[in-house]
Amino acid sequence: MKLEQIPVVAQYQPAPAAMLSGNARVLLCEIAECLQKLLDCGENTTIDLLAMPLNAVDLDWLRERLGQGEVRITLEADGESTLQETNCQGVWWVQHHNPAGGVMSAFIEITPVPDLVRAHKDDMQSGLERLKWLINDLN
Repeated sequence: MKLEQIPVVAQYQPAPAAMLSGNARVLLCEIAECLQKLLDCGENTTIDLLAMPLNAVDLDWLRERLGQGEVRITLEADGESTLQETNCQGVWWVQHHNPAGGVMSAFIEITPVPDLVRAHKDDMQSGLERLKWLINDLN
């Protein structure tokens, strides 16, 4: 039989669980402990995913386990930033992209609301001044 006559069939096989490094499972437990800390004493936690020994399979596994919650925030400032609440309220998946779309940073934030979207006191003061100006303009 010639090489050209040998039938070749390509089959997709999902990555086996064995490709998980084991670190994603440990991280999932750490996230649970951090959420308990937030509930007990109000302490927020940020976990830098790019600084951890996680491979692509780990990150996919973690994202699948945490799921997607109801709130998604997208910011445009020198690249897109997305803040996605997971299916575990109080746990956020945060990614910052460069203008070309590459991931610059990725975090898990355990907090009621990520700091990035909290209004700064000076900004709120400016908002109050605008409101006063609008109210005075009504007279």
